Amino acid sequence: MKFRVFIVADAEEDLFEIYTSIAASDSKNMANHVLEKLEAVCQSLSELAHRGHVPPELERISVHDFKEIHYKPYRILYQIIESDVFVHCVLDGRRDLQDILQERLLR
Repeated sequence: MKFRVFIVADAEEDLFEIYTSIAASDSKNMANHVLEKLEAVCQSLSELAHRGHVPPELERISVHDFKEIHYKPYRILYQIIESDVFVHCVLDGRRDLQDILQERLLR
């Protein structure tokens, strides 16, 4: 089954922040490379959406609606609804997921 992949506004903002951070600390070429890889991993969900797993932080609180895949060190959190995949977050895996989600709730 082929899925349609949508990157929601929060995830687009995450990608922009990752790009600007890498461009400032390394180079625009590296930022472009990482951005292209992250976008490709997100789009690969159109073929293999069910390959991810429930993040342990969400599983501990019995939230099973979201899955994640990785492009180290980044975590891509998404939700499958029928034949659509919604990418909600692209997060630095070195940060605490609970802290990030709490910040988002306060926005």
